[in-house]
Amino acid sequence: MDTAYVHGYTAPEARRLGDQADTLAELLHAGTAYPAGSRVLEAGCGVGAQTVHLVARSPGAHLTAVDVEEASLAQARERVSGVDFRQADLFALDGEYDHVFVCFVLEHLPEPEKALAHLKTLLRPGGTITVIEGDHGSAFFHPRSEAAQAAIGCLVGLQAGAGGDALIGRRLYPLLTGAGFAEVSVAPRTVYADASRPDLVAGFTRDTFTAMVEGVGETAVTHGLITRERWDHGVADLHRTTREDGTFHYTFFKATGSRP
Repeated sequence: MDTAYVHGYTAPEARRLGDQADTLAELLHAGTAYPAGSRVLEAGCGVGAQTVHLVARSPGAHLTAVDVEEASLAQARERVSGVDFRQADLFALDGEYDHVFVCFVLEHLPEPEKALAHLKTLLRPGGTITVIEGDHGSAFFHPRSEAAQAAIGCLVGLQAGAGGDALIGRRLYPLLTGAGFAEVSVAPRTVYADASRPDLVAGFTRDTFTAMVEGVGETAVTHGLITRERWDHGVADLHRTTREDGTFHYTFFKATGSRP
């Protein structure tokens, strides 16, 4: 699997992933629990930020968590126990599972439908897949800011240049059906934050989304996607949405399907 993780593998990025997973645990994992004894594969577990919540909600399941990056797996092993962590390329995976869980992975792959088709071969007949992805095009906020939208656009462009798609959430239905899954269902999971929800303002608007955008600033400016002045303006305006009169909205998409 030849792809680049646009956010990098730095310590701040690992913290951001943890903040994101903990802040959005109920929103993203509600409705996902696997029976005791079932064989579950988490494809692309990274630093284990989502693995923690999979284990908490399905303590009796046998969870195998796989990632291509050994440094990330080392952090995952420290984060959660009782999981079979393995280093492997997604396209090199084998075995048979009852359920597959994929979160924030397809957005980084140049051939997401091919990846889904391969994951389908790892499921027993009737087995299920759960896929969660975001869509940066769903971000809107008050006060409005063209500079902030331009900064977000830089992240979308950089991810596309690395072979990914930061707008992939809206594509989950055609991707899953195109890969041959049956009974595909997709539902939006919306985050809305304002001053009445300080935990979301801090955990999502500031520490997840804005931190994610800030993380590509140097690359965006260096590649000439935006001027330093406009970048700084855009990031400042994103932070402006966390004030008393600011609001922020973002939509994730959660899809399920089964192997015929």
